[in-house]
Amino acid sequence: MLLIGIVLLVIGFVTGISVLWTIGLILAIIGGVMWVMGSMGRPVAGRRHYW
Repeated sequence: MLLIGIVLLVIGFVTGISVLWTIGLILAIIGGVMWVMGSMGRPVAGRRHYW
């Protein structure tokens, strides 16, 4: 999710499409939170580790 968010951020920034930029930002934030929670050892969405 983090990678998809970053890709959408870049595509939205380059093409000037603000909807892609906004969706990319939201996905990147959610992906970052899941990554941090998974690295702390907390189960995320039923998984013990989230990569």
